[in-house]
Amino acid sequence: MTVGTLTIDWLPVGLLAGAAVGLVATLGMDLPMNRLPEGPTAPRVAAGTLSDATLESAPDGVATAAHYGAGVGTGVLFLAGVAATRWLLDGTALALAVAGAALFVLMNWFFSFVVVPTYGRVPDERVGRVRRDWALSALAYLLVASALVGGALAVA
Repeated sequence: MTVGTLTIDWLPVGLLAGAAVGLVATLGMDLPMNRLPEGPTAPRVAAGTLSDATLESAPDGVATAAHYGAGVGTGVLFLAGVAATRWLLDGTALALAVAGAALFVLMNWFFSFVVVPTYGRVPDERVGRVRRDWALSALAYLLVASALVGGALAVA
């Protein structure tokens, strides 16, 4: 088994590449998110949490900033997870699958069991639908991120 090498020299490139992956993946995530019944609710929940506003009055700018800021940061986290997993395991496909699965669980746990309950203003009858549509949106994000990183690693 051959393992990769992680050095501090990787950090600036990794941060920029991860941010780019995160931005593109967030744009890709927007396609299904904006078509799902409760898809657009997730950024409004984040904006409402940050601004102490109701879902209806959550500032659009805060929702957009929270959505894209979290997406960019998650891209950095995803790329770091792929790099660490490739270092530990042999194979890009396995690293993408492991990092993607771990991040899918983390994204859904954080939104569903930290953000939504902290906000506390999503009506009970909508919580399940909001969580489901968030999970589908997160899956779309990770599919785009995996395709980008997998494609880049295939040509590198």
